[in-house]
Amino acid sequence: MHVEARGISKIYGSGWLIRRRRLVLDGIDMALAPGKRIGIVGRSGAGKTTLGLILAGILRPDTGQLRCGGIDLWTAGRQVRRRLGQRLQMVFQHPESSFDPRWTLARSLEEPFRLCGRVPSMQDLSAMLASVELQPALLTRRPGELSGGELQRMAISRALAMVPAVLVLDEPTAMLDVLTQARIIRLLEKIQRDTGVTIVLISHDPALINSFCHRVYRLDAGRIDFQGNGGS
Repeated sequence: MHVEARGISKIYGSGWLIRRRRLVLDGIDMALAPGKRIGIVGRSGAGKTTLGLILAGILRPDTGQLRCGGIDLWTAGRQVRRRLGQRLQMVFQHPESSFDPRWTLARSLEEPFRLCGRVPSMQDLSAMLASVELQPALLTRRPGELSGGELQRMAISRALAMVPAVLVLDEPTAMLDVLTQARIIRLLEKIQRDTGVTIVLISHDPALINSFCHRVYRLDAGRIDFQGNGGS
């Protein structure tokens, strides 16, 4: 599925008595070519996460369109929007915040299926873990019993359960040690090769972006510029 952002803008307001408005994104145009790894780099506070939330269909822009297979996500009917939204998934920087600490990991991984009216089997869940190189024994544990790298893999596995066309990852290695970072990046490369999913990697690390991504964009002052092709 071809996904394209056209004229995306987002303004945040702050204050109570005096409203201050900050233009975070200013007319962003991006084409997410199928099967590519696309990098978005920029300083802290540049709006990278906001752009990621919009590309993942989570946050509605103030102006512009997010076109999925030629259909604007935000003007489509509810059923179409839900169907298209399932093809857009996001993995967040802090995976521990993505899981209910009271639930086993099996229960958390069941959630996307339940939203679609289906209860997966243990074989389904085990296959999900195998796809991110984790053991089925982890299904009985709770989030606090896993390492940061294991939780990030769990988050990736849950996002892949919806068979997304686009997977947005917001600083997925920022909280991990160097060795675990490398393992996550190798896993993402394998997932992209095996599934053909379009990966959008958001990072403040230009070296990581340039080595992993096919196309690299820099976000600054609300605008995005194509920086060139990466090393992959």
